[in-house]
Amino acid sequence: MAGLENRRARHDYEILETYEAGLVLRGSEVKSIRAGQVDFTGAFARFENGELFLENLYVAPYEKGGYTNHDPRRLRKLLLHKSELQKLRSRVEQKGLTLVPLKLYFNERGLAKLLVGLGRGKKAFQKKDDDKRRAVQRELESW
Repeated sequence: MAGLENRRARHDYEILETYEAGLVLRGSEVKSIRAGQVDFTGAFARFENGELFLENLYVAPYEKGGYTNHDPRRLRKLLLHKSELQKLRSRVEQKGLTLVPLKLYFNERGLAKLLVGLGRGKKAFQKKDDDKRRAVQRELESW
């Protein structure tokens, strides 16, 4: 499995930098992610008490999980190096940037990883310009 991608993020945000973060997950969450039952709509990362948390990521309850199933929209802790956390925190607080989840995947060791992008929100006219540019590029490639 190549990974689950948040296609909407690159449309809504200008991504300046990306970081690979680990995730603290429960067993039923891992099984649901492997099954591809994830929705990125409205998901973002924020700082709380010096730690980074992923908020509003929907991971569907595991269908074969009984009473031990997880809450689908619970806070999930992101694991980054201390220096990366400090750098991100200062950029988010000073410049008004947002941390957006871009891709959720499993690395070669089988650990769940999240590609987080440091992004600036696009205005409506910027989105339209990007769409036009992509359409022209597709047209040129088809020739």
